Amino acid sequence: MGLPEHLRRGARGEQLTARYLRERGYEIVGANFMTKVGETDIIAIAPDRVLCFVEVKTRAPGGMFPPADAVDFEKQERLISNALSFARNSKEEFERIRFDISEVILHDLLHADIRIIENAFGQDYHAKWRKKNQKQ
Repeated sequence: MGLPEHLRRGARGEQLTARYLRERGYEIVGANFMTKVGETDIIAIAPDRVLCFVEVKTRAPGGMFPPADAVDFEKQERLISNALSFARNSKEEFERIRFDISEVILHDLLHADIRIIENAFGQDYHAKWRKKNQKQ
């Protein structure tokens, strides 16, 4: 028996988002990054050397609420914690950190509307991280 529909839809949304980002010059450096507090869907370096932590929310057409509404404060805190863990141990070169949300409206397996919301939350986090790590 296969995966439940919502998991298949989510996985497809992540695949489409990764392709969308690569087509725009991003380098994917991680996917489904797990720590004890949760998972980050996609980690990518933008063309301007920003390390992006991308939460992908995939929905079928006609939903009552935008997919980004599912990224509540608790989810944001978990994503920030994962970002700290990844950035602390990363050998990637980047200028700053950004938290994005990818809203994917999946019409079928081949057709989707994708909207990336840059700096969706945690706008001051990269400044705190940078200040802390410059002292070391």
